[in-house]
Amino acid sequence: MKSNKAFGLWSAVFLGIGSMVGAGIFVLLGEAGAIAGNLVWVSFIFGGLIALLSGYSLAKLASAYPSRGGIVEYLVQCYGEGVFSGSVSVLFYLSAMVAIAMVAKTFGVYASQMFTQTSNTFIVDSFAVGILLTFMLINLAGASIIAKSENIIVIFKLSILTIFTIIAFFYIKPELLSIKDAPPIINIFSSIALTFFAYEGFRVITNTAEDMPNPSKTMLKAMVIAILLVMLLYVAVTFAVFGNLPLDEIIKAKDYALAEAAKPAFGEKGFIIISIAALISTASSINANLYAVTNVTYQMAVNGELPKVYEQNVWHSTQGLIISTIILIIFVLFFNLTQIAAIGSISILFIHALVHIGHLFKIKKTKANKFLIYLAIIGTFLAIALALNYTSKHIPSVGYYIAAGFFIAFIIEVSLRLITKRVVKKQIKD
Repeated sequence: MKSNKAFGLWSAVFLGIGSMVGAGIFVLLGEAGAIAGNLVWVSFIFGGLIALLSGYSLAKLASAYPSRGGIVEYLVQCYGEGVFSGSVSVLFYLSAMVAIAMVAKTFGVYASQMFTQTSNTFIVDSFAVGILLTFMLINLAGASIIAKSENIIVIFKLSILTIFTIIAFFYIKPELLSIKDAPPIINIFSSIALTFFAYEGFRVITNTAEDMPNPSKTMLKAMVIAILLVMLLYVAVTFAVFGNLPLDEIIKAKDYALAEAAKPAFGEKGFIIISIAALISTASSINANLYAVTNVTYQMAVNGELPKVYEQNVWHSTQGLIISTIILIIFVLFFNLTQIAAIGSISILFIHALVHIGHLFKIKKTKANKFLIYLAIIGTFLAIALALNYTSKHIPSVGYYIAAGFFIAFIIEVSLRLITKRVVKKQIKD
């Protein structure tokens, strides 16, 4: 499948922003605020710093190994062509799929509320399936269409959020941001797990490497610009929300706190406008992540980790996109995604940590700063510890579920090897 080099610097930046600014800021802001109060903006900065360190590591790997498979290729490069890298790649694919399905479900909930004022399961699922099929068709049209559509979507939703934030600043009540009313400082660290997940989509940028004219010069720039812009946006939005609503109201409306914060400046219309922005953001996130997962499955098939059907061409994409969309629809229709998504998100963090550790084996090839890679490893493990601590309060057996996920991925990998007789191999030679 030939690349048309569709992703320049800003197209890659917009893809990263589109993936990061999804459902996260609209839902996680209220949840994180319930923990860290009006100091949650500090938590977003810490979460962003961890994302920058992790993004640096992935960007240097992407520059050295410019593959559309992203993390999948780095695992094979770092850990060799064996069952371990294959099993972790399968887990990564499944976890990413669950995350996309969860975003699609969130789109369905917002759309159902907007158009029918109900939360009817059939209607929610219909909207979720509809948006998945829509972006499957867009992704089948090829990388240039994805880049152009994502640019338009991201500019539109950033415009809405920027206008909301600027106008909301004129209505801020300084007393609501007073430090004397803030919760204990330790709460900031307790909320980092949530705020980091609002950045997690930055990894999608690495999947553009093969569609990028000069990844060695462009990749790291795109990664840093995207994460810094999102960090700036998140901090500004946090001030706008917590400066307009008392903490008890934010906690009460935590699932739609951003929309509720628009009321002082815009009234009921503001609530509707921000709800539309939430729809656009979730749609944008689905678009960006479907592009990434298509590249991942293609690379896994080429590497020998998935059946060959995944790499077969369909229009300007691959059969893997269609298979992945079918699996996503099954997840949406038949699974309780809330708990599975929490487990999948932590599993992705573990995979990030493994990639950063593996990066140390390839440091001469990538020419990365070893100190920054160590910081990326420490930061990722910190995020994992905080995430496990937070999630265990809602899912006490979360550790066992994650271990079970690794075991299931191992069984799938071994089974695929036995059935397909395929062997994992690197695509880019050192």
